[in-house]
Amino acid sequence: MKKMRVAIIGGGAGGFFSALSVKEHHPDAQVIIFEKSQKLLAKVKVSGGGRCNVTNGTDSIKTLAEAYPRGSKQLRKLFGTFNNQHAMRWFEERGVPLVIQDDLCVFPVSQNSQSIIDCFLREANRLGIEIHTKAAVKQMQPTEDGINLTFADEDKASEIFHKVIVATGGSPKESGLEWLKVLGHKIASPVPSLFTFNMPNESITELMGIVVEEAIVRIRLRSDQGTKLRGDGPLLITHWGMSGPAVLKLSAFGARILHEMKYQCVVQVNWVNDVNVDRVTNRLKQLQKDHPNKQLQNARLLEIPIRLWLYLLEKCGISKETTWTQMGKKPFNKLLNMLTNDEYQVSGKTTFKEEFVTCGGVSLESINMKTMESKAVPNLYFTGEVIDVDGITGGYNFQAAWTTAFIAGKLL
Repeated sequence: MKKMRVAIIGGGAGGFFSALSVKEHHPDAQVIIFEKSQKLLAKVKVSGGGRCNVTNGTDSIKTLAEAYPRGSKQLRKLFGTFNNQHAMRWFEERGVPLVIQDDLCVFPVSQNSQSIIDCFLREANRLGIEIHTKAAVKQMQPTEDGINLTFADEDKASEIFHKVIVATGGSPKESGLEWLKVLGHKIASPVPSLFTFNMPNESITELMGIVVEEAIVRIRLRSDQGTKLRGDGPLLITHWGMSGPAVLKLSAFGARILHEMKYQCVVQVNWVNDVNVDRVTNRLKQLQKDHPNKQLQNARLLEIPIRLWLYLLEKCGISKETTWTQMGKKPFNKLLNMLTNDEYQVSGKTTFKEEFVTCGGVSLESINMKTMESKAVPNLYFTGEVIDVDGITGGYNFQAAWTTAFIAGKLL
């Protein structure tokens, strides 16, 4: 019987993990990784600020699946085969000890992404996986014998493989996916996900560096309409606007809507992480009762950093020297509204760190999401961000890559 030849297109996280999965499940297969650039695992190198947030440490499959604005339902089923707990065990068994932070982000103990890169290269070498760099695949052609790969380098002869796994990562433009579209795959037009909000005309940027540990952000489309989209968690005020997990989560779930709006919208901020206005009212009244003669600048809700508290008072037109007993009903309600429903104009976006995540890619309608095999081309498989699956920040995008790669490699 002829040895099975498997081509992996892409030398990133999904590419390496799927290649390793193929060799572990099909030891006799010949596996070759084709990477178009000179650099392998480039995104792994810069992810998590160079520390590589390999997965998320939640022990709930439901919570894990809920972190994906697109692909949540399909991934939840796949997590039964390979989830974050499996991924952590996989790395630790191969000599990469991990640490779970308080926010459940999982990093190598070394705090260095090179530990992950070294692990992949070591395993690929051990299992006899071939790696070709500067080998861009230009075209795929299904044949009776398998799938014929044509390379951009005209001096490089085309090759036929029994199985092919596409792990090329996210493409910022639909044109980058044309070579898959011509084969009959439906493409969800790529738009950016995981970005921060620019607020060039808002004075709150003067408070850059302030973090509110728990806040809620929503998008208001027009003066009369809000959306169900929301993000919660830490919120960071930056010199250009707002960032932090709450904003990044909102940008991920609202990726398509925000793209359609050309990143011009109003963001509503609940600074106290409580949508129950009566409860917040009672907290302010209790503050008034406990500190009647204290000035507002000296008695605040403690989750609001002092500089932000003073800023919000000024925005309300309330003097910081006002005592709580002097606080009338009108300014009281104004402050209540500011704490629970503050508003800022967003005019543009900024990519989060060096990381680029797309919403979009090969539509899940074109993929058998039990095996990751193409419905249009037999023996062709997909893994990672090239498909229309993406997660919020916190290790989820890598986990989607590990899961889809493991399954594609196992079931081909």
